[in-house]
Amino acid sequence: MQLTVSGSQGAIAGELTVPVSKYHLHRALVLASLAPGRSVIRGLSETRQVVWTIGVLRALGTRIEVVGDSYVVDGGPYSTREPVVDHGSSSAEGLLNVGSSGTTLYFMTGLASLADRPITLTGMKYFRRRPIKALLDALGTLGVRYESTDDCPPIVVQPGGPEGGHVAIPGTLSQWLSGLLLLAPFARRETTIEVLGELNEQPYVDLTVRMMRHFGLEVEVSDDWRHYTVKPGQTARPAEYSVPPDIGSAAFGLAATALHPSDVLFRGLHARASGETDHPEAEFLDIVRAMGLPLLRDDATGCVRVRHDGLTLAPIDLDFQPIPDLLPVVSALACFADGTSRFHNVAHVRLKESDRVNAMLQLVKLGGKLDDRGSELVVTGVDSLVGAPMSSFNDHRVLMSLAVAATRASGQSRLTYPRAYRISYPAFLDAMTAVGLDMSVPSRGAASDGARGGRSRQVLAS
Repeated sequence: MQLTVSGSQGAIAGELTVPVSKYHLHRALVLASLAPGRSVIRGLSETRQVVWTIGVLRALGTRIEVVGDSYVVDGGPYSTREPVVDHGSSSAEGLLNVGSSGTTLYFMTGLASLADRPITLTGMKYFRRRPIKALLDALGTLGVRYESTDDCPPIVVQPGGPEGGHVAIPGTLSQWLSGLLLLAPFARRETTIEVLGELNEQPYVDLTVRMMRHFGLEVEVSDDWRHYTVKPGQTARPAEYSVPPDIGSAAFGLAATALHPSDVLFRGLHARASGETDHPEAEFLDIVRAMGLPLLRDDATGCVRVRHDGLTLAPIDLDFQPIPDLLPVVSALACFADGTSRFHNVAHVRLKESDRVNAMLQLVKLGGKLDDRGSELVVTGVDSLVGAPMSSFNDHRVLMSLAVAATRASGQSRLTYPRAYRISYPAFLDAMTAVGLDMSVPSRGAASDGARGGRSRQVLAS
């Protein structure tokens, strides 16, 4: 089974509804689970990453109910006494299934030490090959007791919580640092965290700190974001929180409108520049504007509308150290720019669900010009692309980015692991076809895209 994309030069039109931000929702759910009392989080998500997080928290005794457009979360001490089975997580077995959600794994490994029994964290078969040695070493330094073979899931975490103290961790992935920060308030001694080397993905750490403060947890941060001090023995406070729209999901619709004559309304998205929204990937709005995409304000709704009869995109020079997850979709856009784009500090982009730098080099198969220079990716725009078979490496961002690029290639392209988009943007396929793009997953018999299909055996690059 593959995702089939037929290219076109034609116009697209209609509406795209922008889902809520999974970055905010992960953090809000986790923090609400730690806060004794009731929290209300406005904004629902069907992403598998969030579904796995909810299953994990329910197995730890957190009551999470959907009421209208909100999650109602009754938080407090983690307890496995009540029998719960949810998306592979089981309280009776002390088993937390993180699926293929790196965020869930990194956030919950340390927090599992707050449970009332030994907890095993595991995930999908291929995901169990993801090494997290740097985070495990740091958690061990803080006094978390765990067992793991080859520093990969499954990981058995013993109860007792963290002791605290000083710990240093590489700044390679923000999720490692966020995992330590979320755990530190519950230590028995003050915790100080030092970042070694360059800090990548700083906007995501900033989001973690701000949301911790929203739920009543104190964190001191140095001006350079390399040192953190967290007081011990804190108690999170229940709160209400409204989840903003997800710029990361909107990026694929915006990219499609940049590649085709368009009249598309982005319902739910009001921001036209990074300074107008609270999202770690808000810079994408500035990027596409700089490349020439007109983000207009729709008078009737106040939402963003893209309307044009065709564009010549400008090349762009970008530092991807703070925004690694945007590299795939921006690479796709750069293939159609009038000139050469240069993307700096991309080494850590290789540590995601796949080596995303290498994965996007597949655009060369379509006729693109991309040059991987280690820490830099250089993309030179071309006049046209031609459809070809490619692999998504079961990576949601790679699949969606290559698919959007393929909509401007002549002929047909095919992509493996066609359901990967459901990890983060379940409505992607419906959204793209709704505005007129030709994408489909041919069914097997009467089965739909979501009904069948094998799981990937791709070994993750990270």
